[in-house]
Amino acid sequence: MIYDITPPITEALAVFPGDTPLSREMLMDMAKGDPLTLSTLRATVHLGAHADGPNHYGTDARAIDEQSLDHYLGRCVVIHVDVARGVRIKPEDLPEGIAEKRVLIGTGTYPDPNRWNADFAALSPALVDRLHEDGVITVGIDTPSVDLCDSKDLPAHHRFLANDMAIIEGIVLTDVPAGTYELIALPLRLVGFDASPVRAVLRSIPNR
Repeated sequence: MIYDITPPITEALAVFPGDTPLSREMLMDMAKGDPLTLSTLRATVHLGAHADGPNHYGTDARAIDEQSLDHYLGRCVVIHVDVARGVRIKPEDLPEGIAEKRVLIGTGTYPDPNRWNADFAALSPALVDRLHEDGVITVGIDTPSVDLCDSKDLPAHHRFLANDMAIIEGIVLTDVPAGTYELIALPLRLVGFDASPVRAVLRSIPNR
């Protein structure tokens, strides 16, 4: 079983206010008699499901092309939490003893990737630290950011930086049952960039 946890990338996809939405320019179009179809894409690299590079929130930190691919490929656990909109998820909101190195958190507070809502839930710095203590190297979330929309000091992002953990934002976990999966969410090798869109999928792990 494969779950596609990437929202469709269309011009309707919402982005952070002030960021660059997706647009497509058709340079050639077979429907108009051209010998082939050729497109130019313009958009933020923080588009839909995406992996942040540490240089997005840390001075002189690694760019997305310098990240270890181990962060984005391997066993993970999907956890759904029951939290209100506009709050930070605390350590006690997640179960103890997480055994996998990659954790994907479903909050349900950003239900439609095409409709921006600013009151999505986020992560508390204490939760990031606890997951680091549990051996977690990557955290994904079904919201546009691991910090609250109006956050300026980005405390969760900075705990990821301090703990050398990776961030995946904008995934869709609505139809994914809680449990253990194989995560495949490789970023593009965008040299020097602060993020990359990913085609994030989960593959069921056969029972043995």
